[in-house]
Amino acid sequence: MRKPEWLKSNKLGAKKTSVITGYLRSYKLNSVCESAQCPNKGECFERGTATFMILGDVCTRNCTFCAIKKSEFDLLPPNPDEPKSIAELTDKLNLKYVVITTVTRDDLPDGGAEQMAKTVTELKALGKEDVAVEVLISDLQGNLSALKTILDSNPDVLNHNIETINRLYSEVRPKANYNTSLKILKTAKEINPDILTKSGFMVGLGETFNEVTTLMNDLRNSGVDILTIGQYMQPSVKHYNVREYVHPDVFKKYETIAKEIGFILVESGPLVRSSYHAEKAKDFLKHRS
Repeated sequence: MRKPEWLKSNKLGAKKTSVITGYLRSYKLNSVCESAQCPNKGECFERGTATFMILGDVCTRNCTFCAIKKSEFDLLPPNPDEPKSIAELTDKLNLKYVVITTVTRDDLPDGGAEQMAKTVTELKALGKEDVAVEVLISDLQGNLSALKTILDSNPDVLNHNIETINRLYSEVRPKANYNTSLKILKTAKEINPDILTKSGFMVGLGETFNEVTTLMNDLRNSGVDILTIGQYMQPSVKHYNVREYVHPDVFKKYETIAKEIGFILVESGPLVRSSYHAEKAKDFLKHRS
């Protein structure tokens, strides 16, 4: 399917991207900005935001939309130096908003929760009050003890992406469960009512308008504060086919509905990805403090 004009990303931040990519290599760190082929990485880098991906670059899930490498074998154990390296690079680059995400590691008993918590702890140990930390977690296979481990490290925002409507899970996320994702988000809010929770999903996979509004209501009823909605773009011919390129006007309608049902911050547009304009959450963190 031919991409429409509105899906052309800008080239903002090309120089900054080159600099940060070089540092990632020297510190032996991964960024989901590269692994997931994000169209906005230059813009985010220019804004002082970066998304680090911990626990390697190989995922144990088989989601059909995702560009990240997949395998259940020969996975590396958590790198003990990784949390401190991320903190050091954050300090060096003077980042103001850091997102820590992870490949899904179903091979680890806690899904990688301890490594995530250690990374947040190292970032908080920098002692910089103007640096906010968002964690973008997997569903942890519904392990609520692992979730509490992450929350106990005191991240500012907890994000878990629902990705798509319930009906499409068997095709798009065959190893995941819609209700498990909702439970993780709802429980995070129950454990820590003051934390900002966040989720996001893609459109253009074959969902209907009513199914999208149902999904938004399910997320809001699970206590989610912040929402991101973006266009699915097929990484290769082997991935799930794009069913529709959703017009920007429809994204605006979704944004209006999302705000009406109570989300405090909504990013909705064709090129929006989970960490797009993530630093806007800092305004609500200040308000809460």
